[in-house]
Amino acid sequence: MKSDSALQQDVMAELAWDPSIHHTDIGVAVSHGVVTLSGLVRSYVEKMEAERVVRRVAGTRAIAEALKVRYPSDAKTADSEIARRILDLFAWSVSVPEGQIEVKVEHGWVTLTGTVDWFYQKEAACRAAGKISGVTGISNLIALREVPVAGDVKERIVAAIKRAANGDAQSVTVVTHGGKVTLGGRVRGWNERQIAERAAWAAPGVTSIEDNIIVL
Repeated sequence: MKSDSALQQDVMAELAWDPSIHHTDIGVAVSHGVVTLSGLVRSYVEKMEAERVVRRVAGTRAIAEALKVRYPSDAKTADSEIARRILDLFAWSVSVPEGQIEVKVEHGWVTLTGTVDWFYQKEAACRAAGKISGVTGISNLIALREVPVAGDVKERIVAAIKRAANGDAQSVTVVTHGGKVTLGGRVRGWNERQIAERAAWAAPGVTSIEDNIIVL
């Protein structure tokens, strides 16, 4: 007797082999010989064809069909479609590292996981996901890879403040511990404080920032 896992593989292979079915959006589950189809098809005819294909696979005892018809003109807001469009957008973005971020979508809510080297890559992935229609929210759980913090973090922050605001950059203090940077001192405006934070995030190896800068 064919096992459920073997039957599942046979059904998936048969769906992929039939040219009349767009199989990538169809999910297959098997329990005690009962095949459950879920996901999306492009027409009612394709839905019926998927059932016909499954019935001809040896070992199929029954079919539980939960396929939904999604016409090409309909808005692409199904979870599987949202996930695919996010991954496509990642592939086109020079700021998102290839193959390092995983995407999960459940009822429109996107969860991003994985590990990247830079904070801007984490932010870029979140911004890209937010552009996709149908997204109801994002949990950005992407981690930053811990590497030794560059010794010139202080110099980077000082130079950034001078370039952008002509402020008293020397009044900013920088303490590093592992991947954590603690900022202190005084600046003349909120803009200079934000510049200091951005400069700190731009340093390689920074995984968290504690901003204790006082705005005068």
